[in-house]
Amino acid sequence: MQPYSTSLEHVLDELARVSLLLQIQASTEPPGGGGAAAGSPSRDADEEGQSPEELRRVLGEVGREIEVRVQASALAGVPLRLFTLAQRFDLPRTDLDVLLLTLLPEAGGEFESVYAELQGSPARRWPCVDLLLGLSGESIEERARGRARFTHGAPLIRHGLVRLIAESPELQPCLPGHLVRVDPRIAGYLLDSDEIDSAIRSHARVVVPRADLSELFLPVEIRERLGRFAREAIGASGPPPAMVYLQGPRGAGKRTTAEALCRELGMKLLVVDGAALGGGGEEPLKSLSRRFGREAVLQGAAVYWDGAEALLRDDNPALRAAFLDALDACPGLVFLSGKEPWEPGCELSSRGFVRVEMPRPSAAEQARLWRAALADPPGLSADVDLDALTSAFRLSGGQIRDAAAAARNLARFRAASEPVTRTDLQTAARLHSSLKLTSMGRRVSPRATWNELVLPHDRKERLAEICTHLRHRARVMDAWGFDRKLALGKGISALFAGPPGTGKTLAAGVMANELGLDLYQVDLSAVLSKYIGETEQHLSQLFDEAESSNAILFFDEADTLFGKRTEVRDAHDRNANLQASYMLQRIEAYEGIAILASNFTKNLDSAFVRRLRFIVEFPFPGEAERRLIWEQAFPAAAPLAADVDHDFLACKIELAGGGIRNIALRAAFLAASRGDVVGMKHILRAALWEYQKMGKVLESSHFAHPAATEGEAW
Repeated sequence: MQPYSTSLEHVLDELARVSLLLQIQASTEPPGGGGAAAGSPSRDADEEGQSPEELRRVLGEVGREIEVRVQASALAGVPLRLFTLAQRFDLPRTDLDVLLLTLLPEAGGEFESVYAELQGSPARRWPCVDLLLGLSGESIEERARGRARFTHGAPLIRHGLVRLIAESPELQPCLPGHLVRVDPRIAGYLLDSDEIDSAIRSHARVVVPRADLSELFLPVEIRERLGRFAREAIGASGPPPAMVYLQGPRGAGKRTTAEALCRELGMKLLVVDGAALGGGGEEPLKSLSRRFGREAVLQGAAVYWDGAEALLRDDNPALRAAFLDALDACPGLVFLSGKEPWEPGCELSSRGFVRVEMPRPSAAEQARLWRAALADPPGLSADVDLDALTSAFRLSGGQIRDAAAAARNLARFRAASEPVTRTDLQTAARLHSSLKLTSMGRRVSPRATWNELVLPHDRKERLAEICTHLRHRARVMDAWGFDRKLALGKGISALFAGPPGTGKTLAAGVMANELGLDLYQVDLSAVLSKYIGETEQHLSQLFDEAESSNAILFFDEADTLFGKRTEVRDAHDRNANLQASYMLQRIEAYEGIAILASNFTKNLDSAFVRRLRFIVEFPFPGEAERRLIWEQAFPAAAPLAADVDHDFLACKIELAGGGIRNIALRAAFLAASRGDVVGMKHILRAALWEYQKMGKVLESSHFAHPAATEGEAW
């Protein structure tokens, strides 16, 4: 006898076999008879053309033929989904027959009408419990015991393989009167579909692992530990009922490690968005968790809970309890992903537990990853410094591979043989950083250069020193070992202090442009909240996301967040002090780049100032500095009249760079509206309006200039 060529062929043969049970039932049930088919019309032997005895003989022959082909399929290595389902969910043969009988209407044909006719009601398109028990030919005593197969703890119901439906819920029918319908996902699986359960499609996806355990950039002891775990799991019988908690910062390669382990075990990975489920409450979590576990079993996959810390929070004990119950009930291998350390208590005593700390790749490892990813043509240009790149961008292995591919595409766009440049790599690294800060800030595209920044020489040197610290951070911290000496303060924090308009934001943009990083200006209105504790939550989210964003965080008006702590007189003072203390801890623990700008440094808490690595004063510009600012205020393409007198403007208009740029822009619009080139009359009129906007009153003689008559200037 030939083996089955496909699993679907076997299921169709099994469906043909159980359909004979329906024919036998129909041929033996008298008109108006009792039992499961009471009230249904008779289908005697004359109607069917075969007697019940002949049908039973055919049933036996079909069953024996299927059994022989099943054995041949096992020898030929052909997997049969019906028996895979039985093995994975511990189903006896009687339960398989229940599944097949409930699958008949889903497979097509007229079986819905057959069931309706057998049960004497057009609404009964699926079999009821009593009919299913009667179709097996068991005695009344055996049928009474068989009711247990449809109780809550039985495999069919516990795993959601079939559903019990009350035809009239208001009548509260007894168990034998409930209709039984196969779950749509189980029907799809048996009919050869691997499409994920529609109920969980928005929360989970199936990943076929491609990562290899031997290729992971992990410390040797961690890689050996994971390999030992995989070997022990392979040697065990059945899927490993273990839980692996992968703990580390975003981008440390937690999911890649889970994929590599699953590849070693010959499994897929079902990735679940735990962070999204954290806001849905415990009831949806309970409902979906069973489906996640069942889908993993059907797919031959491990479950990976991404962002599991959202479900393990102590401030929501009901959600946490529901999640732990779901983990305990989930069969097979489970991965949890989180940033903070976590150990289970007695709630998960029935499962093995392994916690693996996933460090971010070191600078040397990142450099090796970059070199490996960029080894293929077209090669690198002479301006590329991979050490500086790894100091500025802390990326995971997957991010580096994606960024290297993007950099090659950027170079290829210019010319097929063009080498990859430093700008290509910086652009690609920014694109593949985890930028999720838009909800609490805005991205500022840095275009300014050092020449546009007018500051005293020593201040520019201080800013250049900050850039130098970033470029050589990997060497000093990692290679020279300072990282092990410092528990906190590993990031780069700076305070830009000075009057408004003196170039603090411009300086941050110049540095971002020089380093090839994004600049994100924090929106304080989105961070601050009147509700107690909510500001701290926003700040926690901001700093957590910023850790992997590879961007410069810029806090303008920083004294709003970093103000002095005061004497506690009421709950508001206490909350303000707690907020300031929390900011003090986070700014010191933050390992990225944070720039604080303030017009009123005396309002800053001294504890913040003490912990900042750099403080740069931005003085009000003198006349010489103002002249340089005026020379750069107008773009090269802007048409300027010959009467524009930079010396006069620098002497008479005593404003900082921000005010000067406002005047230049306003004068340009004024000239454009009149069809003129930009001249002194437009600049002086715009200057007057700028002073009025600031609430300053000037005498007309202050702007007396030969190129501007009184009427035109005022």
